Amino acid sequence: MSNEELKQEETAAAEACEAEAKPKKKCSKKNEELEKALAEAEDCKRKWYAVTAEYENYRRRTQNQSAQRYQDGRNDVVASLFPIGDNLERALAACADENTKQGLDMILKAYKKVLEGEGVEEIDPVGQPFNADTMEAIMAMPCEEGEESGMVKQAYVKGYKKGDKVLRYAQVIVTQ
Repeated sequence: MSNEELKQEETAAAEACEAEAKPKKKCSKKNEELEKALAEAEDCKRKWYAVTAEYENYRRRTQNQSAQRYQDGRNDVVASLFPIGDNLERALAACADENTKQGLDMILKAYKKVLEGEGVEEIDPVGQPFNADTMEAIMAMPCEEGEESGMVKQAYVKGYKKGDKVLRYAQVIVTQ
């Protein structure tokens, strides 16, 4: 029963008691029962709202987790392609034949286009101060004339990031 129906019953019971002029004992007993039923209905309604809200939060949370897992899976697949790009760049640098160079360059451009389509950016730290959030120092070299300490001198392995998330840290050589 809804709260309105219970209230209507309560007023009807009160009117019936007055009309029949029954002893107050029976009327108060019916009123107590109605009040008890109203309180119980209100409690059930409150619990129902709490369970509904909890379920809605659970649904939203699992939906977000699912989307995050999907995105992480895509990032893992893209990250597995990075060594292929590194090897293409090494092959391009070592190639002497002009036709082969042109073919490797076309493949490398297609590779970079795929990364760009996924929103992956290259981290190019050469000449910048060392940043542990995006780089991994693998070697330190003494400063030469005009160089500052703590600057990235050379990138050994390129780094990549997607948005704020680093997919692969750049391995760099830093000045001391």
